Amino acid sequence: MLTIYAIAKRMLSSNKISFIITAAVVLCATTSGSTGIALSNGNYTWLLALMAPFFVVFYDYAKLVHLGTSKRDYFIGSLVSYTLFAVLISFANTVIYLLIDPLNKTQTVINLIELCGWNANGIFIAFFQQTLFLLLVMIFLHVLLFMQPYWYGWLTDILLIAVICIFTPIAPLRRVLVGFFRLIMFNPSALLHSALCLFLSAALALGLLILKRKAS
Repeated sequence: MLTIYAIAKRMLSSNKISFIITAAVVLCATTSGSTGIALSNGNYTWLLALMAPFFVVFYDYAKLVHLGTSKRDYFIGSLVSYTLFAVLISFANTVIYLLIDPLNKTQTVINLIELCGWNANGIFIAFFQQTLFLLLVMIFLHVLLFMQPYWYGWLTDILLIAVICIFTPIAPLRRVLVGFFRLIMFNPSALLHSALCLFLSAALALGLLILKRKAS
């Protein structure tokens, strides 16, 4: 347990650049006052979820393995770190949504919590849904990035590009793609949304477990 704690602590520490960039964007981002709609600065907290896996995979993995960390401990430490990141990001955006966004009386402020419809289920459930979605995003990115040195990583990239290129212009397939994103992001049912995010996260984590065993 102490080893996992040390790994998670190192991963959080190695993401200082991610924290700094995210904080700078959150604090400095502005929307023109001449428009009737403003993007909530809380939305930019999600940048941390997009950047963190790059450091965990491309920086921490080599460093930790070189120091003698087992791949199993790295795997578990990554999941712990992503959970902490997800909770932190969700908390920060929720606070901004509740306390900062209402201060703008002249514009309609759009926060992803509201855009995704999670606020309809109450703020605590919305926080939980946001946390699970961000955890899913980070695990997905981790698995995708972890596979890049191997042939199946390139194959996955090709398949993802093919899905986007083929499904987007064809209406029936586009509806399937849109329906998928509605389920995992814009799902009005808190229970179904949470269950799907947990299921997909677990499936990806299992895939990551298999990949780490194959990785040299």
